[in-house]
Amino acid sequence: MTRLDLSNTHWVKSSHSTDGGDCVEWAPAAHPGLVPVRDSKDPQGPALLFTANSFAAFVTALNSGLLKAN
Repeated sequence: MTRLDLSNTHWVKSSHSTDGGDCVEWAPAAHPGLVPVRDSKDPQGPALLFTANSFAAFVTALNSGLLKAN
């Protein structure tokens, strides 16, 4: 398995994140075709990797109300 080096990645905090609460960051340009997502309260912790298409479908579902963010 190949590891993706995210040490110099520019992370973007979700506009839906709350202060002191649920905080999600994503890295839109980390690697072609992949979108890493992590908990901003644990920046040294693990990141989930989504394909760009899967991440786009997830965001579309959230924006359309098909999924609800807590």
